[in-house]
Amino acid sequence: MYFLTYLYQDKKCVGFLDKEKKGIIPASAVFSKLDRAIPSDMICLIEEFENTDMDSIEKILSSSDTELSLDDVKIMAPIPYPKRNVICLGKNYLDHVNEVGGLKNVSADIPKKPIYFSKIAYPAIGHGDCVDSHKDSTNELDYEVELAVIIGKKCRNVAASEAEDVIFGYTIANDISARDLQQEHTQWHKGKSLDTFCPMGPVIAHKSNISFPPALEIKCYVNKELRQNGKTEQLIFDIPEIISDLTSGITLYPGDIILTGTPAGVGAGFKPPKYLLPGDTLDCVIEGIGTLSNTVK
Repeated sequence: MYFLTYLYQDKKCVGFLDKEKKGIIPASAVFSKLDRAIPSDMICLIEEFENTDMDSIEKILSSSDTELSLDDVKIMAPIPYPKRNVICLGKNYLDHVNEVGGLKNVSADIPKKPIYFSKIAYPAIGHGDCVDSHKDSTNELDYEVELAVIIGKKCRNVAASEAEDVIFGYTIANDISARDLQQEHTQWHKGKSLDTFCPMGPVIAHKSNISFPPALEIKCYVNKELRQNGKTEQLIFDIPEIISDLTSGITLYPGDIILTGTPAGVGAGFKPPKYLLPGDTLDCVIEGIGTLSNTVK
């Protein structure tokens, strides 16, 4: 089951991909048949979904004749306006730790505990949208493909063995970064939070689509050149450990987003660095989810 947010006739809507992944079944068509409230956005859909029988939803989807073509809509980020900052993991792939160890204010030590930071994504941009190069603010624009975890229910103090239960699904994120700002400020918030620096999408894959913990190929292409090529099982801190550690004393809510880190191959890791320029194309690919494509302007 796959979920998406889209613009249709100037109205923001949420819905489901059909089995062939070529059309959209609006959430309104599904939840009206269940005699449930029509979700106004993805966070509402997540909350309604958690209280609805999944088999009933699948039965309606399989028999629905209410469908929109993907060609007739504009795909948005699945959660365009997160209620809170996006939670990110730094240095969570060993090969990425090694490649950025030479950067100013970045240690080459393997983390003993997860490194958290947050980035502003208000809005998060979607598939096909442009990343602003912010050429007046940065000369070192970089990319980071990441598996994003979408939380499905309010939770706190979650055991690692129970982590899957609080997940709604997964999407693709590109943690766009201004490396010079990231290093100048000695912490990463501003360098990760300039406007348009959080492309996400194109869809959310429900957790039932993906084995747990996820063992997925994760790649990023720049101008069709393969730059990042890893597997999510290479995470230093895997998703059960992240959720268990993060929720120790911190409450997470439906629609909260966790970016789990990026593998090697970022622009800063090359000698000389391969930073992004206006006109560059970015294709972030994660097995079982799809492709998130953006262009730098």
